[in-house]
Amino acid sequence: MSVTGSIHSFESFGTLDGPGLRSVIFLQGCSLRCRYCHNPDTWNLKGGKQMDSEEVIKEVLSYKHFIAKGGVTISGGEPLKQPMFALELLKRLKQEGLHTALDTAGSVPLEISKPVLDAADLILLDIKSLDDKQCFSLTGMGNAHTLATLAYCQATKKPVWLRHVLVPGWTLQKERLEDLASFLEGFDCIEQVELLPYHRLGQYKWEQLKLQYTLKDVPEPSEEDLRMARSIFEEHHLKVLMTSFSQEKEIKVG
Repeated sequence: MSVTGSIHSFESFGTLDGPGLRSVIFLQGCSLRCRYCHNPDTWNLKGGKQMDSEEVIKEVLSYKHFIAKGGVTISGGEPLKQPMFALELLKRLKQEGLHTALDTAGSVPLEISKPVLDAADLILLDIKSLDDKQCFSLTGMGNAHTLATLAYCQATKKPVWLRHVLVPGWTLQKERLEDLASFLEGFDCIEQVELLPYHRLGQYKWEQLKLQYTLKDVPEPSEEDLRMARSIFEEHHLKVLMTSFSQEKEIKVG
C-alpha cells in the first residue's frame, strides 16, 4: 500500500540517530513547541514536501549498500504526527531487511502510536522533563503521553534509547537529574541514556521565522556540569552516552 506524507528532509549518512551508519528521514509536523528546538521549520505539518512512500523508499534504497549494517531512522518534527505514513515506511523498510528506529517524543496518545511503536526495531525516546509542569513550560505540552510511551515499551520489551536535553537552569539541575535517573533505573527496556547538551545553533531559524527565542540568554553547559550529569545516571546503573549536537548536520532535501 502506498501512502502519501509530508517530508521535511533527508540525511543520507547519519551517525547520531541510532546504531551504525544510517539514513534519517525527517517527517514534517510537531505538536510540541520546545523552547530550544533547532528545527522549528518542521512544526507546520503543511510545510514540507509531499512524497509517496514508494518515492521515499526508492530514495533510501539508492544508498542501501552504505547503510546495510546500520539502518534507517524515522525522525521529525514528530513522526507520530503522521502515523499511517510512518507505519508504512517502517513496514517497507523491514521488507528490505533494514534495521529501523523511530525518533520520537511520544507526544501523541498510545491508541494512535502503538502500531508505529510495534513496527520499529528501536525507539529513540526524548523525555523533555520528568516534572509535568516544567515539561509544559518547556514544550507547551505535559509529559503524560511520553511516559505512557515508555511504559508501553517496557511492557512490550521494545528496546529504547532514552534522550534528554540538558538545559542550564531548567533540566540541568542536580535534584531533577537525580529524580529522572532514579525513575529510569526501573525500566529494563532502556539500553542507554543519551544526554544532549543544550545549544543555540538553531536560533537563527527562529529569527528567520520571526519567532521569539526565549532561551537566548541561557549558556551552554560547562564541562563540569556535563560530568556531574553523567555521574548521576551512571550511579543509577544506566549506560550513558554524552552526545553533542554542536555541529550542523548535512541534510539533503529529497
